[in-house]
Amino acid sequence: MPAKTSTLSLLLLFHSLLLMIMFRHGYGNRPPSPGYWPSTRFRSLTFSRGFRNLWGGNHQSLDHNSLTIWLDRTSGSGFKSVRPFRSGYFGASIKLQPGYTAGVITAFYLSNGEAHPGFHDEVDIEFLGTTFGKPYTLQTNVYIRGSGDGKIIGREMKFHLWFDPTRDFHHYAILWSPRDIIFLVDDVPIRRYPRKSDATFPLRPMWVYGSIWDASSWATEDGKYKADYRYQPFVARFTNFKAGGCSAYAPAHCRPVSASPYPSGRLSRTQYWAMRWVQANHLVYDYCKDYKRDHSLTPECWI
Repeated sequence: MPAKTSTLSLLLLFHSLLLMIMFRHGYGNRPPSPGYWPSTRFRSLTFSRGFRNLWGGNHQSLDHNSLTIWLDRTSGSGFKSVRPFRSGYFGASIKLQPGYTAGVITAFYLSNGEAHPGFHDEVDIEFLGTTFGKPYTLQTNVYIRGSGDGKIIGREMKFHLWFDPTRDFHHYAILWSPRDIIFLVDDVPIRRYPRKSDATFPLRPMWVYGSIWDASSWATEDGKYKADYRYQPFVARFTNFKAGGCSAYAPAHCRPVSASPYPSGRLSRTQYWAMRWVQANHLVYDYCKDYKRDHSLTPECWI
């Protein structure tokens, strides 16, 4: 028995060291295969069928289901899904503008802000504009019922991607189920936000939105760099729209969609490996590890 125990311990140690090396040095600077591609389960949706202009209609251009929206000194632009959902998979392939984009936000997100002003839920994928020579920051965020004690409580996790998002289209998605929220990039899970309590999880129907707008007060290095309209227009391109799941009008027995190959909806082991690799190599901010914050307002960090 002691010999067997010793051999097992050595094997476990070797396995741990191998994982550490793989996480530290990456897989050729690309995440390992997630082994499952949830985006392939959903048909692409034409923009005109699933969405409508929300604002800045003269700053939108639709060409063969590829939507271009832009920000200039006069206006930004935004769009919204026709239907609200209570769970589902929501994705779009997006290509960003290179060069100086400081202060500019390109966003793809879920929200019920118009239905519940000042007390809304929101799940965000946001690209924070940048300066010359610096990478875009992809920010994921979750808001629950707007504000608490007069404070907006964000749950940000930020990433620098393993590719240049200005060179080609990449697919970004949110999977929102009754058990968790999963953020995906090219079908690789990068963050899982579990439902640890009803108080820390969005439960009311939300719409799907996309937008580009000026957030100079905070977007780039906490507002250090502002939008510079000498470089206008700031352009974002969207295509390959996907929105599937349980709409707010679906029967109560509607089965939520999943980002997993398992009926349980739990991520597979290979999906977790891929997510851990991304977080080990490309995560640059985690709100739960920001010790300057008051985590009594984010109990999921310590539940």
